[in-house]
Amino acid sequence: MKKVAIAAAVVGMLTNVTANAATFTLAEELYAREQEKLIITAPIAGIQNSLWFDYRIDVMEAQKELASDLRRASDIEDQRDAWEEYGDELRKERKEYVKKMAKRGFRMGTVTVEN
Repeated sequence: MKKVAIAAAVVGMLTNVTANAATFTLAEELYAREQEKLIITAPIAGIQNSLWFDYRIDVMEAQKELASDLRRASDIEDQRDAWEEYGDELRKERKEYVKKMAKRGFRMGTVTVEN
């Protein structure tokens, strides 16, 4: 009887581990997801110039590269590297686009709400 109880407990623990593993998210993925939320979806000042199109192309290339890197990932470290590289690339491209537009006299608008 004790063996059956022990076996049931082990199965229960394995089920919990499997369920938790399915919902596990890498810190690098969380970082990249935050960077995704910051992707600029409309051109600064409504100006669709070469800088805007370059930015959009760079974002799409980063997304394609992430998908490719994740397909080739053979372990958790490869996945971490892929997500981190993706997040860093999104951040870099956004900052570069905003900086270049600012040099041309068009600033990224921000809204501050106070109570």
